[in-house]
Amino acid sequence: MHYRYIFLFFLLSFTSVNAQEKNELIAKDTLKSEEIDPLRPAKAAFYSAVLPGLGQVYNKKYWKVPLVFGAIGVSTYLYVDNQKNYKIYRDEYKNRLEGRISDSPSLARFDEDRLIRIQKGYQRNRDLSALFMVGFYVLNIIDANIDAALSQFNVNENLAFKPTITRNDVTLKNDVGVALNYSF
Repeated sequence: MHYRYIFLFFLLSFTSVNAQEKNELIAKDTLKSEEIDPLRPAKAAFYSAVLPGLGQVYNKKYWKVPLVFGAIGVSTYLYVDNQKNYKIYRDEYKNRLEGRISDSPSLARFDEDRLIRIQKGYQRNRDLSALFMVGFYVLNIIDANIDAALSQFNVNENLAFKPTITRNDVTLKNDVGVALNYSF
């Protein structure tokens, strides 16, 4: 009867030693973790706020810099052009109210009501251009912030998301779908 207890004791001790060896193997796992910088999104946003496009350079997304400069540059150009034309028609209207004769033959053909409508049109376009300029500036900052935050995610080869086309055996037509695969 004692032999059974001794045999049971050796069996349990052997399994606990075996379990300890497995824990050591798990502890020596070869996964490498990368350092996550919690201030990276804030730095990218700050750089883009100081100079538009600089946050994209900080994130190493150089192809976005011409898009940022193009969007803000075109908006700025349209603002300046509409402001210039607005001043031309506003000054012409003010000169007519003071009784002065127009120097420009192209402006002389417009009556006062038409000058007011043209002036309001340029003023509206100028204000929209300013709104777009500020919008693209803010969008530049948001893009740099989000891109910096998303660049720290660990994306490896085990995760795959790809479109698939399968042949349906019943209808003999192609079915389009999306496959999400994760391999362990």
